[in-house]
Amino acid sequence: MTYAHPLWEKTIAFAENCSWRAGKFLANMMRENSFSDIERVLVAHEGDSIVGFCTFSEKDALPGNSEYTPFIGFVFVDENSRGKRVSEKMIGEACKYAKDIGYEAMYIVSGEHGLYEKYGFEKIDELETIYGDVDQLFKRAI
Repeated sequence: MTYAHPLWEKTIAFAENCSWRAGKFLANMMRENSFSDIERVLVAHEGDSIVGFCTFSEKDALPGNSEYTPFIGFVFVDENSRGKRVSEKMIGEACKYAKDIGYEAMYIVSGEHGLYEKYGFEKIDELETIYGDVDQLFKRAI
């Protein structure tokens, strides 16, 4: 979704109040509409309740002009909705969108071990992020 979507404001509130500290950062990005024309926020909901989000973006936390693009980022699922394959569905939708607009691969930067591999991603590198941490870089052909 983009800023014109009916769930935009509700997603900002959900991200702002979620248990993950990065949610506040995403909420601020959404308030400022800090997204390019092709970037998106994907949201999972059950009825009127938002249960998760992720982003499709051209860049992630890698320094400089990285050769890698596009990225899935900010993957979060509410604790009460975990174990229902919500992350898998959101990641699948992000990959479908990327393929629809012409990309052949997706990337994820993460410190998680064993999570993204089960969604078809392969660890291809470990890189220093703009925050000074070393995270894994995952790739999935789409």
